[in-house]
Amino acid sequence: MQPGLRTVCGILTDALATVLRTPVALTVAGRTDAGVHATGQVAHADLPGDADPDRLVRRLARLLPPDVRVRAVRPVPPAFDARFGALRRHYRYRVATAPHGAEPLRARDTLAWPHPLDLDAVNAASAHLLGEHDFAAFCRRREGATTVRALQELRWTGEADGVVTAAVAADAFCHSMVRSLVGALLDVGRGRRAVGWPADLLTRRERASEVPVAPAHGLTLVAVDYPPDADLAARAERTRNVRTPSTR
Repeated sequence: MQPGLRTVCGILTDALATVLRTPVALTVAGRTDAGVHATGQVAHADLPGDADPDRLVRRLARLLPPDVRVRAVRPVPPAFDARFGALRRHYRYRVATAPHGAEPLRARDTLAWPHPLDLDAVNAASAHLLGEHDFAAFCRRREGATTVRALQELRWTGEADGVVTAAVAADAFCHSMVRSLVGALLDVGRGRRAVGWPADLLTRRERASEVPVAPAHGLTLVAVDYPPDADLAARAERTRNVRTPSTR
């Protein structure tokens, strides 16, 4: 929640408090930049023991605004932590490369890109970024937060309608990391930068000012993965440990 600003967390917290008639505190899987969408966000909260999950979904559907939906509610073990228990987050970034731009019905979640895009070059550059690295060059640093991340997927595919989609997955992302990666790779795709340029930036220990940040509206959080229930506590404990770059 942000003081004085409309946020999904704020709207959902207020709605839950109204329905359950008790204050509710949400812990969410990930904080998205303003303007970024989420179709697979996950949150947990301690609710009264008599809360009916199925009935709660229906009641929230009547109360929430049209741009916020709760798809499902279910009980989880006490060790479940939506944020620290996550194994990885999956994002998609949509880019329309057709001369006419984005289709009107998808304009809110698709970037209209007025330049040619070399998919082979973009995918080659993406492959060099996979693995655990310090992504400080692609992050807006926050005090006390690590910029070491394990990037597990970064793959671009083209569709018949002229839309190119970047699939991005990591154990976690730092502030503006996905949009910065996309912005850098779009520069590679249009021929402004060499294929090896994004990977060369991994030697930096602070944000690279020459990296463009792609617009927020093309990005969507689509899924969050969690381990089996028996492994939830161990995963949360491991995630809470501040990481430093691995020695290789």
